[in-house]
Amino acid sequence: MDAYGHVNNAVFLRYLEEARIDFLSLRGKESKQGSVVARHEIDYKRQLVHRPTPVGIELWITAIKAASFTVSYEVKDDESVYVRASTVIVPFDFETQRPRRITPEEREFLQRYTDAADEEAVAA
Repeated sequence: MDAYGHVNNAVFLRYLEEARIDFLSLRGKESKQGSVVARHEIDYKRQLVHRPTPVGIELWITAIKAASFTVSYEVKDDESVYVRASTVIVPFDFETQRPRRITPEEREFLQRYTDAADEEAVAA
C-alpha cells in the first residue's frame, strides 16, 4: 500500500507479472528461449484498499502477431473491476540476445486463450 492506504500502481504491475508468469509456465520452458515485455498499458478503474480477501486476475490473449502477442487482464472481485491492462510480449532468444518469431507450437498454445477461442467454445 502507499501513503494513501491503497494498492500502489507498481504493485499492480507485480500482480500482472505474477499472473502472466503463471500463465506462460503452462506451456513449459524452452532452453534459452523466453520472452520480454515490450509495453504495458494500465487503466485504473477503482481504488483497491488493503483487505483480507484476495482479488482475482483474469487474463486472455487479444492479439498474436509474427513476433509479438498481447495479454489482456482484469484485476477484479465479484463486485468491482479495479484495473484493466494489457502487455505486449516479444519472444526472445537469450542466447543471441535478439527477438524471435513465435513458433507454431507457441501460436497454437496462445490461440487457445483468445476471445475467438471462447466464442468457438460457446458456439460448440
